[in-house]
Amino acid sequence: MADPETNLTEPRRPVSTFELFFDLVFVFSLTRVTDLILGEPNAGGVLRGMLVLALLWWAWGAYAWLTNAVDTDSAAARGVVLAAMGAMMVVAVAVPLSSGKNALPFALAYFVVRVLHLVLFAVAGGANRAAILRLAPGNLAASILLIIGVWVPTQIQVVLWCLAVVIDYGTPIITGVGGFTVHAGHFFERHSLFMIIALGESVVSVGAAVLRGDRVQITPLLATTILLGVAAIGGLWWAYFDWEAALSERQLARAIGAERAHLARDMFSYLHLPLVAGVVFIAVGLEAVVSHPHEHLHGVFAFGLGGGAALFMFGLSAISGRRGHRPRLDHLVAGLLCLCLIPLSLFVQSLVTLVLLVVILLVIAYIDRHHGRTGYQPRVRSAAQQAVSADA
Repeated sequence: MADPETNLTEPRRPVSTFELFFDLVFVFSLTRVTDLILGEPNAGGVLRGMLVLALLWWAWGAYAWLTNAVDTDSAAARGVVLAAMGAMMVVAVAVPLSSGKNALPFALAYFVVRVLHLVLFAVAGGANRAAILRLAPGNLAASILLIIGVWVPTQIQVVLWCLAVVIDYGTPIITGVGGFTVHAGHFFERHSLFMIIALGESVVSVGAAVLRGDRVQITPLLATTILLGVAAIGGLWWAYFDWEAALSERQLARAIGAERAHLARDMFSYLHLPLVAGVVFIAVGLEAVVSHPHEHLHGVFAFGLGGGAALFMFGLSAISGRRGHRPRLDHLVAGLLCLCLIPLSLFVQSLVTLVLLVVILLVIAYIDRHHGRTGYQPRVRSAAQQAVSADA
């Protein structure tokens, strides 16, 4: 959706092919998180999967901030980022083995990823150097906790991981992110492309479920299930890109200075995590539906399909609120309806649950199309209401 009101005085720097190349490793990382949950489909597996996802998302986001503010065209800078890419690949490979003593490769490689980020930012960051140094103690402390967790019982390890996530995500709230340079168009494009990566992981899950089932032929039922799975993923794409993404980009472009940095932190670094987590959960649910379309969903798989979509919709509502707009009622209603699919999926065939999810997402898509045709403008909250959610 083109917007003539977006700040055009700031030249838009496109995402480079080198940045896209760096992001490739995160495609694999997301599939490993899904595999972790599928390999341990219970509360413990979900908790570990979400902790790993939170760490991976934060590491990727750190490099998104880096390449947004720092020129990586030099051979030295590219060498550092490529080294980080290699370390992140080790992290991704080690994801399903990240508990107990097997956590050592994961923790050490993750520590290397974070240290390389801080070093390059501190050396090449220029005006951003002071800002990154404020975050450095928290970043290093969180990574060190993962290493300590290797040598303690599993229960304590989980506690340390939770603490590491709290420190990582809490440090920018305490220190603020004023002083970071944020090029709005590039920053938005980088995160929107990551959403494509996340949605692509769900597409991979649909295909992987077919291969895991050792199908010898594509039956009409299997083909229908595959088409419905792709339709559900397409509905998520539509809900994010057709309307909401353009509003977020415009709001980020309008902000300046520290206000823009804090808006970028909240809308993208924080509030995009529920969207990515929702897509991962949906991927888990789709695997079960494609594998057993006539059976009921249960446990993690029942939550995955409806709960993941609900998390996605509520995440969009939270982003809308942070940018100063009133959360859309249709998103909130859709999120509640998706939650209702969780208990329903325990009693009806999984294919029926998927059909109902597609219907909900198609309705949201229709509403978005209607907004686009009529030139609808979202209602802006009052100054007092916005002040409640503004950064101190």
